[in-house]
Amino acid sequence: MIAGKIGLIGLGGMGQGLAKNLLLKGADLIVADLDENKVAIATERGAKTCSDLQEMAGQVDVLAVCITTAEAVRTISMGKDGILAAMRRGAVFLDHTTVSAEHVDVMRSACAEAGVVYAEAPMTRTPAHADRGEVNVLFGGEAALLERLRPVFDAYAENIFHVGPAGHAIRLKLIHNYIAFANVAAFCEGFALAAKEGLDMDKVIGIISAAGGKSGMMDLYGEATLRRDFTPHMSLANARKDVRYYAEWLEKAGLPGFMAQSVHQTYALASIMGHDDEGCTAVIKAYEELTGVPARLNTEKEQ
Repeated sequence: MIAGKIGLIGLGGMGQGLAKNLLLKGADLIVADLDENKVAIATERGAKTCSDLQEMAGQVDVLAVCITTAEAVRTISMGKDGILAAMRRGAVFLDHTTVSAEHVDVMRSACAEAGVVYAEAPMTRTPAHADRGEVNVLFGGEAALLERLRPVFDAYAENIFHVGPAGHAIRLKLIHNYIAFANVAAFCEGFALAAKEGLDMDKVIGIISAAGGKSGMMDLYGEATLRRDFTPHMSLANARKDVRYYAEWLEKAGLPGFMAQSVHQTYALASIMGHDDEGCTAVIKAYEELTGVPARLNTEKEQ
């Protein structure tokens, strides 16, 4: 049993799974989301709701936020109408959102001023893992705070990594996501060129997956891309956002970011072409619009 009352803002791809598993573990859970249908699903499973975010914030011992951007987190948090102003002193603001490196420093300071404890805990893996209670939680901060939150994390995480002091978790998450999405951009470009040149796409995916080009993202999305499945398990908009945060951080750290900027601009182009709401591998469609040739498996061409 999870002690105390938990609030969860954000019932998107990951948040819906978090809510489901918290409820399965008996959590006293209050939820909020802009999508009333997602809220209805959670309430049917036993979650409660509040009339507004400040009302929720004033009731809970841990307030988890799992939304889209650092900017969105600060919008609902700051100011006299923000959730920080309504939270109990000593309560925990649990930030599961993939945010910018500077965001965690800003939020930690704002939480301290409000008498609230900031906990930085971005996640990896997919909505399917969240639904099964198998996400990876990356925690940055003091060991005592991790132990306080461990019963919450245990409800929906397969692995809980204490990566170091506050600020380290989001930095590691951004590095991870940049490498992952750079890999997606690379294999989409390669697939598009292979298709334009008339290569056998079944052999392309088979041989790359059996050699050095194999990767976790290739395993997750490579064949699905060539089957024209662009389900937004990880949306292109979110991939673009994460790579942007990484590129901005890299520049502020005083390092050249030639590759990071190229990857970001690749996703930005696909976004401009209207693919933000599709899966991250829809970046291939930007290349296909240039080549005029869709990249697909032979079995898909026959259908």
